[in-house]
Amino acid sequence: MTLSKQSDTDRWAATTRGLASTRAERDGWRCQSITFMSGVVAFGVAALLLNRIGLPVLFSSIFCFLAFGLVYHVVGKACRENYRIDGIKPPAQPTVAPRAKALAASKPKPAPKAAPKPAPATAAKPDPKPEPEPAPAAMPEPEPAEIAGSRPAALESAREGGPDDLTRIKGIGPKLAKLCHSLGFYHFDQIAGWTESEIAWVDDNLTGFKGRVTRDDWVGQAKALASESS
Repeated sequence: MTLSKQSDTDRWAATTRGLASTRAERDGWRCQSITFMSGVVAFGVAALLLNRIGLPVLFSSIFCFLAFGLVYHVVGKACRENYRIDGIKPPAQPTVAPRAKALAASKPKPAPKAAPKPAPATAAKPDPKPEPEPAPAAMPEPEPAEIAGSRPAALESAREGGPDDLTRIKGIGPKLAKLCHSLGFYHFDQIAGWTESEIAWVDDNLTGFKGRVTRDDWVGQAKALASESS
């Protein structure tokens, strides 16, 4: 009874191997046929297109054979992967047992290393206080400039008959004539009697018109006008 069972098992295994071999051969022939026919179709399509373009026969033949080889290679590779002509299934990927996963997950993670304590900060030394700058020495007050010359004799008002027309002196206008009246000078004989010192005083006190007495020779003009009036 045992020998009978063993012989049946052997026969079954041999039959299975034979069927597998026959199927592999059949799939191989089918794959070769599909690959060859695809290459022939590619060759014919390339020849037709290149003939319409008008390329020389040599270049057309090269391109047709290249199209045949490319399609033959691509289709043959796809066909072999589809039919598994070698009859060998790819090995299954090893799977990790759930228990192993659980053990790997339950392993305690190493505690992170404590960060080093920062060094105590040293107190910054206060900047030395700048020494106070010495106060600038007081500038001596300028002494009032002495007025050059001496003031000539002046009148509080004009004599009887009114003041002379000082604008007849070249260089004296109405404004300058009023300034002369404010200083007490109304008549030609007053100006004609000025000395050098008095001329210097008047030149220095004619605000806005300094130096006009000397420059326009008021004294000489006043002497001439005074002699005409007399």
